[in-house]
Amino acid sequence: MSLVTLLADPGRFGGAELRVEGEPYKHLFRARRLAVGDRVRVVDGEGRARWSEVSRVDRASAVLALGEPAADNEPPFRLILLVPTLRPERASWLVEKATEVGAVAIRFLHTERAPRDFGAGAAARLRRVAAAAVEQCHRSRLPEVTGPHDWRDLLDLAAGAETLWVLDTAATAGWGEIQASGALLVGPEGGWSDRERGELGASGWRAVGLGPRVLRAETAAVVGAAMVLLRE
Repeated sequence: MSLVTLLADPGRFGGAELRVEGEPYKHLFRARRLAVGDRVRVVDGEGRARWSEVSRVDRASAVLALGEPAADNEPPFRLILLVPTLRPERASWLVEKATEVGAVAIRFLHTERAPRDFGAGAAARLRRVAAAAVEQCHRSRLPEVTGPHDWRDLLDLAAGAETLWVLDTAATAGWGEIQASGALLVGPEGGWSDRERGELGASGWRAVGLGPRVLRAETAAVVGAAMVLLRE
């Protein structure tokens, strides 16, 4: 059987057993048809992973016996991804792919050319997308998905990042040295306003580009994140 990863509540991660119920049970034991003796990699969403073995399967629940630590499958570089507010379907795609690539946080924010608000329940739906992507790609950390945030909060949203990059179609500079953490800011369709570009330069954001083609915001975000996180 192929590798299966289950995202569990951190509070239930430290014991000897884990009971699986509800939708996770239906997915693993009805759709995936796991059985007693099968191995499951359990993660807590905070960077820890353990191996487990299915010890019991009942009509509406199952029990996993938790065992030794497993590889966390997390990139060594911690990337915060800052992106403009997008239409729901495009925001969902971005969250899914950025989670798979390895971002530790995905923060949506308002810009002059992307002042869109999310509808009711959108943030919760995006977090569910991220959770499913963690299990699909076998990560152990669930990225923070927040927003929309105000533009004035930009530096606070990037707090802790050693390097600040901003994608800009007019940029000619390279990415420079990759440290242990960074923040990547992606502009809206239509690009940055003159005011925003000036504020970013004054705040220490390094303008970098992705070549001569103009990419959609969500595509640029995932490509930019991959260039940082998948670098050897």
